[in-house]
Amino acid sequence: MRSKFAIVTTALSMMIALVSCSKDPLANLTEEESRIYITNYDSTAQFSAYKTFSISDTVAVINNGQGSKQSNATDLAFVNAVKQNLQARGFTQVSRTSNPDLAVNVSRIYNTSAGVVRYNDYYDYYGNFYDPFYYGYGGFGYYSPYSYASYSVTEGALTIDLLDLKNARSSNRINVIFTGLIRGSGIFNSSTAGEQVKTIFDQSPYLKTL
Repeated sequence: MRSKFAIVTTALSMMIALVSCSKDPLANLTEEESRIYITNYDSTAQFSAYKTFSISDTVAVINNGQGSKQSNATDLAFVNAVKQNLQARGFTQVSRTSNPDLAVNVSRIYNTSAGVVRYNDYYDYYGNFYDPFYYGYGGFGYYSPYSYASYSVTEGALTIDLLDLKNARSSNRINVIFTGLIRGSGIFNSSTAGEQVKTIFDQSPYLKTL
């Protein structure tokens, strides 16, 4: 399967590399500015050939490889936004027992990583970045009474997948013909779900029946 890949970030995010005077430009990003929208699709798929779709009111929640089904207010906001955008592109929603052309999966994905940081290494760097002269204490060094600390970081993402059911029987397989991925801060928010999903569809003009 050939695929085409696209990534969109906000203008401010793209300009971070050009900003050299700020100590930590990433710390000043809003949640909206931190988001990255990635789309990938099968370039051989003729999307105009698909007319109907079916989507569940629950989402798959995948946490470090373990999966479950959930449905809270935020999940429903994303599901409803996907429905509205597909219908606006000419697709018709049907039940899963009505032989839909497309199946739509919405998923929340979480990945937690843990590690240990050594403070000596950190303060060696920190001392070069903000040397003691910066604070008016020339000749002094940075010292920590402790040496190590552990940390745990959880990253989240939301995916929208379109699966080809129309040709599943003839090909004896279900192909994923489109994937939209949203990453960044505060993405699981019912008040911004519609805007986020719309960005994915705006980035994918080929998703239409005509």
